[in-house]
Amino acid sequence: MANGGELGIGEILSFGSYRLIGAERLLVKDGTPVAIGGRALDVLIALTDRAGEIVSGRELIDLVWPGVFVEEANLRVHIAAIRRVLADGKDGSRYIVNVPGRGYTFVAPVRRSNADGTDLIVAPAGPVLPPSLPAPLQLLVGRNETVATLSSLLLSRRFVSVVGPGGMGKTTVAVAVGHALRRELGDDAVCFVDLGSLTAPADVPAAVASALGCFVQGPDPEPYISAFLADKRTLVVLDNCEHVIETAAPLCERLFRAAPSLHLLTTSRESLRVEGEYVHLLMPLDSPPDDTPSAVQALASPAVQLFMERAGSSGHRAELSDTEAPIVANICRRLDGIALAIELVASRVGTNGIQGTADLLDSGAGLFLQGRRCASPRHQTLQAMLDWSFRLLSADEQRTLCRLSVFVGQFTLAAAHAVAGDPDGETQMVTNTIASLIDKSLMGVLSTSGPAYYRLLDTTRAYAAAKLAEGGEADAAERRHACYFVALLEQGLAEGSAFDGHNVAAYAPHIGNVRKALAWSFSSSGDRSIAIELAAYGAALFLGLSLLDECQQWCRRALGSLHETDHGMQLELELQGALAMSAMYARGNSLEVRGGIERGLDLSETLRDGGRQLQLLSGLYIFLTRQGDFSGALAAAKRSDTVAKASGGPTENAMTEWILGGSYHLTGNQAAALRHCKQGMRLASDFKLGRVSFFGHDHRASGLATLARSLWLCGFADQGCKVARQGIKAAQGYDHPVSSCIALIYLIPVLHWSGDLKAAEEHTEIVIEQAIKYSLAPYHAVGLALKGEFMVARGDAASGVEILRAGLKAMDANRYRIVTLPASRALAEGLALSGRPEEALATIDEAVAHAEQVGEILWLPDLLRARGEILLARPRPDLPAAEGSLLRSIDRARKQSALGWELRAAIPLARVWREHGRSGDARSMLDHIYQRFKEGFGTQDLVAARRLLDELSSTN
Repeated sequence: MANGGELGIGEILSFGSYRLIGAERLLVKDGTPVAIGGRALDVLIALTDRAGEIVSGRELIDLVWPGVFVEEANLRVHIAAIRRVLADGKDGSRYIVNVPGRGYTFVAPVRRSNADGTDLIVAPAGPVLPPSLPAPLQLLVGRNETVATLSSLLLSRRFVSVVGPGGMGKTTVAVAVGHALRRELGDDAVCFVDLGSLTAPADVPAAVASALGCFVQGPDPEPYISAFLADKRTLVVLDNCEHVIETAAPLCERLFRAAPSLHLLTTSRESLRVEGEYVHLLMPLDSPPDDTPSAVQALASPAVQLFMERAGSSGHRAELSDTEAPIVANICRRLDGIALAIELVASRVGTNGIQGTADLLDSGAGLFLQGRRCASPRHQTLQAMLDWSFRLLSADEQRTLCRLSVFVGQFTLAAAHAVAGDPDGETQMVTNTIASLIDKSLMGVLSTSGPAYYRLLDTTRAYAAAKLAEGGEADAAERRHACYFVALLEQGLAEGSAFDGHNVAAYAPHIGNVRKALAWSFSSSGDRSIAIELAAYGAALFLGLSLLDECQQWCRRALGSLHETDHGMQLELELQGALAMSAMYARGNSLEVRGGIERGLDLSETLRDGGRQLQLLSGLYIFLTRQGDFSGALAAAKRSDTVAKASGGPTENAMTEWILGGSYHLTGNQAAALRHCKQGMRLASDFKLGRVSFFGHDHRASGLATLARSLWLCGFADQGCKVARQGIKAAQGYDHPVSSCIALIYLIPVLHWSGDLKAAEEHTEIVIEQAIKYSLAPYHAVGLALKGEFMVARGDAASGVEILRAGLKAMDANRYRIVTLPASRALAEGLALSGRPEEALATIDEAVAHAEQVGEILWLPDLLRARGEILLARPRPDLPAAEGSLLRSIDRARKQSALGWELRAAIPLARVWREHGRSGDARSMLDHIYQRFKEGFGTQDLVAARRLLDELSSTN
């Protein structure tokens, strides 16, 4: 092996009971050398060096046999030898997995170490952070060894829970481990999920999916998470599991089993007690063992280091002296080495000095450690410390801290003012008090690129919430909290559309508090009026974050709680629209969706709310096209056009132009489709419009697809292909898998129509891969149908027929009927080529009858063309019927300005006429159509037509 692998000379790789020693090129099991061939060892080194990755067979050959041509059969021999040596597959052990069509992957956890046994954990090189991972502490006191141990455990065992009492520093350690493993796993391969903001255990899967950026299009996020993580080597950190453990624990177990490259790190006050979990107890920080240590001896202990670091942050500038060292050591021991308790006490040193702080601690000793230790040592110790710390606060600080306890997760300064301030008080007082609480480590500031966010430590929040309840202020604070988020979300809707998602990023950090406010508002001590407003204004946020099931839950609850006076008013309009949208994308094209849209439209017309009316008309258009009701979709588009011209701006008018274009395209008027799509693009260009999204749908992407298809059908094949390739390139850059799949499945046929079968096949595989990855069943069905059609075109009709049937069955199951007819046409052609003419004719006749019955005019010319060719291919061709079908195809194509399909039917008709002595008629008919083209002369149909015309001219 010519240095193809990266195993260092002094490195040792450990997996299972095996060790691979680079310096000696030696494989050892339980201390005993294992016999293995040299080439097989080279292959093993290459695979273990890239454990968790898929390495292609050709890449392995290049690594192991550089510069030498080797058949893949030789590689398979060595892979089999390695599996025998490792006893791969016996007793449940797995090492090497073959990924069909892609290569091989080493799936067992691999730990790297030096020859002396030291694990190789490399610190990250730069400050770039993945979006969900909080910034690490600049100084991690007393936990470096713990971080290194946990990092190694995660690489070898994959699933580790950090367990310990509140305030022990579990989150701090978990964040540090995430940063330590970023170099090993990749900068973007660490995801931090804060479960502390959740109030309901059932919301755990949605929170995980949201943090991962995993698009969810159904009521249960877990299958989408499993599919998203299935082939990723990723570390997911689930922080604060204890209050949602009944959901978090089984979810972790299932994800651990389903994703072989996933690494899980959880923090909790108790173990999850599930299969695969390795529990690491986070111990207290060590204090000096000697009662009277010197300053140097005391500072050697992590507890004193932390104490002095926080004391310095509070304003204490003096170095620790030998006189004060025993005092600090005694304080740290009395605090049991609990990091949060040490920080709280040390924060007073700047004001009271070391001895004064010890005196304050002494005065509360009866309440603090010794009186409560036997009941629940660590928990009661922290509770006592918080009680003691609370009494050190001023009255304003105490009141503010208690009121802020109604927040979960992060909140802004404006939110703090609204909840913690008095109606007639000055905001500066709250600001100053918050700054003081931060100095005393009772609050934290989250580092973000935007506005500052604040957060109470979880144990502090729980303590302060109890105090708030004791004082009888809890309901008042909860009401202020809920009212603030009503106003905030109402303002957000006023600034942007309820459904376009533009404001999601700005409002996403508030989702935990919105949930909490909703839960309180709907509770027995809450306020129904606030609950209805909050559900109506918060629906856009749930929709934008793809929390579709939660959106439905709160909308249904609010609609069921409406006051009599609220029926027919704006709040019902917001709720009906949001419920319809979330139900359509999560549960399909149901009667409930149609009813919700129609009720919303009635309300928007009554209330003269043009903006909401356009949103709902867009939703009705999408719903009807998904159902295959193209005439109904055109009617909805025309209604939308009327409203947009009366009350809309450039964005609304561009949207209506595109849905008119889509409707005319689907109903068989390609000239009108082309005109409206071009007008929409002109508006977008003239007014520099960004994303044009209505009812959760990107209409610019759809407009581009319709434009490409209409250009090709109208005879502008070169322009159509150019637009299609532009659209495909744009789709590959989308961060939204549904939008990407939609764009691709409508643009790929343009490439196929033009004869670029290779590109069409490549992009179809991307659709299928993305649909599988994100569990997008309708688009997977369409992808299968396209793949089957291309297999038929390649000559593998038998396989293509089976795949087409699977695709059609899946489309029917998902009630996704937009492209059923072209898939049926491809199936009929495949059956004819497979020597099954009767089945082929029955299939195409059924498709033609359906198209004529329901008015799906778009596909009728191509269906009739296929019917004519199938009749001609029968053992005893039915020439009159075939000729009639082809003539009808040409007539139907001409009526919808589909010059491309007119030519496609004219070519087989000209061949029939030539064979029956009508060469002059054939040439005249075909030349008349050919001469109307101005471009596209390199595409397959025009090339075939030109060749046939030359043959006919030669015959004449």
